[in-house]
Amino acid sequence: MRVSEFDYELPAELIAQHPAPRRSASRLLHLEAGGRLEDLGFTDLPALVDERDTLVLNDTRVIKARLFGRKPSGGQVEVFVERIVAPRVALALLRAGHTPKAGSEVQIGDVQASIEERQGELYRVSFSEEVESVLERHGSVPLPPYIAHPAEAEDAERYQTVYAASPGAVAAPTAGLHFDQRMLERLRKRGARIATLTLHVGFGTFQPLRTEIVEAHRMHRERYRIPDETLQATAGRRTLAVGTTSLRALETAAATGETSGETDLFIYPGYEFQVVDRLLTNFHLPKSTLLMLVCAFAGRDNILRAYQHAIEERYRFFSYGDAMLIER
Repeated sequence: MRVSEFDYELPAELIAQHPAPRRSASRLLHLEAGGRLEDLGFTDLPALVDERDTLVLNDTRVIKARLFGRKPSGGQVEVFVERIVAPRVALALLRAGHTPKAGSEVQIGDVQASIEERQGELYRVSFSEEVESVLERHGSVPLPPYIAHPAEAEDAERYQTVYAASPGAVAAPTAGLHFDQRMLERLRKRGARIATLTLHVGFGTFQPLRTEIVEAHRMHRERYRIPDETLQATAGRRTLAVGTTSLRALETAAATGETSGETDLFIYPGYEFQVVDRLLTNFHLPKSTLLMLVCAFAGRDNILRAYQHAIEERYRFFSYGDAMLIER
């Protein structure tokens, strides 16, 4: 398959730059298994679930991963922390006019950062104090590249799910941004079970495919953990994955038997799903691995037709945009 088969034209004004006034105030496009489309509001979701369903949420918490510092020469450096590997050590992307070499120093406020070595696309960086403290004092929310404004106070709250518990993601599991506590309670009253897992979304979620052939692409690795009680909650029930990250973690566990570790599972049309029956997700970028995943789940023609409908109906796209409920 060619990457160009997963393209569509999106008017720039439909890329949501800010969240809806309230978390649950977004719209919901329901794509039924037979291909029928239904325009709803997110507040209609409880009517679509019942005691047969288990919703699986990703409880990862977005860290303030974006740091700005200066080289001894005075040049600015962005240090984008991808993951913390020791109390004072992280793997990070570096962005600068001239990327600092191994052995060089970067000053971030009152903190010294030393560039140790390159590991693939990332650099091993050691800090003069604990990384978590550095991020809390000097870091900013790592908004996606298609959001044009710098991170604001609103983003610190709204680019985070209400059930975020396990720090480690550099991007939000955005399907979960639509939920507030009242919505979770309404779903429980419908008889649905709510379960959680953790998948720390990595920087690769925003990386473009660098191949023209879909099958040649290699996914970045992301850490995940699925509690035993979550697996028990999905056994023999309809599994509704809230977000592509929840889906990838569940399908990884089904394929490998491993409930924790790292996953580089790449799902594209032809993949045979073992666990997930229903998917709640946002609208994804053209030619992205996430668009390929939803095409695998519901059929490429169904998805591209649904996206065209969403464009015509002026749905809001991407991280702060509206939601889809997709039936497999």
